[in-house]
Amino acid sequence: MKIATFNINNINRRLPNLLAWLRAAKPDVVALQELKASDGEFPAAAIEKAGYGAVWHGQGTWNGVAILARKAEPILTRDRLPGRPGDHEARYIEAAVRGIIVTSIYLPNGNPQPGPKFDAKLDWFARLKRHAKTFIKQDLPVVLAGDYNVAPTEIDIYPTRSWDKDALIQPKSRAAYASLVEQGWCDAIRALHPDKRIYTFWDYKRNRWPRDAGLRLDHLLLSPAIAPRLAKAGVDRRVRGEDGASDHAPAWVVLR
Repeated sequence: MKIATFNINNINRRLPNLLAWLRAAKPDVVALQELKASDGEFPAAAIEKAGYGAVWHGQGTWNGVAILARKAEPILTRDRLPGRPGDHEARYIEAAVRGIIVTSIYLPNGNPQPGPKFDAKLDWFARLKRHAKTFIKQDLPVVLAGDYNVAPTEIDIYPTRSWDKDALIQPKSRAAYASLVEQGWCDAIRALHPDKRIYTFWDYKRNRWPRDAGLRLDHLLLSPAIAPRLAKAGVDRRVRGEDGASDHAPAWVVLR
């Protein structure tokens, strides 16, 4: 079973890229982020024609998350992160697919920091951690997939000082991610590639893709109930180099 996460950065603009990748990679489940489309603008017909069922939580212009399932219909279990009733941003969705709960997470960026946006990022992380703990307690097979907007360690960002003040690599951001993982989650890519510089995001600015000046922001965390099934994990880097590409590439795991 192949499960992927992909920040598509505008699903309608990059629909040809998405469909081409689905045909080539044939993931069984896909968590999408940054749809940048309202619920009514989601390209459901094209996704269905490609052989995927879908659930989504859209938001015009910004945010938006979805879960696709190949030759299956995802069963929606939650379309927002609990803990703040007034939070209407489309940043979280979860669904059951073939006996596994899969999320699509689009964690706040947090810039500029310090400030209210960074505080909101840490608050969102705390809410995610509380919700994730319920999965651990119930010993459920779960994949927390998504764009966490955190490069967890120094090898998750190319050698540079230019991002030192960015919310993506702040000690508090990294500590929040580490605290989540310490509940018992397995960072799948890092588990299989402990020392390798692997990136999932290359900013459009400053020639960063040609220079391989990337960051690993997109993660798949496996609960203890499913971590023993981890067989492979990686990133489809070539997708980032295509015409009209998102600034992210799909990250994926294969479960036995």
